[in-house]
Amino acid sequence: METYTFLREFADSWALLALTLIFLGVVVFAFRPGSRALHDDAASIPLRDDRAPCSGGCPDCGNCKTVDFGVTK
Repeated sequence: METYTFLREFADSWALLALTLIFLGVVVFAFRPGSRALHDDAASIPLRDDRAPCSGGCPDCGNCKTVDFGVTK
């Protein structure tokens, strides 16, 4: 049997079955019971504002012009 023929038959049968099972496993994992809280938390990450509000206590405070790692706005 030629290498190409063997690989073609393998891809048409067992590889297709394996990829289908992997796909179904990913779908079941994503929609499993109890994962809603995790997905909601991950979805809200871009909307979070993790910076603390200005307390006005900085040594050179000009209403906190520096935020996050010393980047000046």
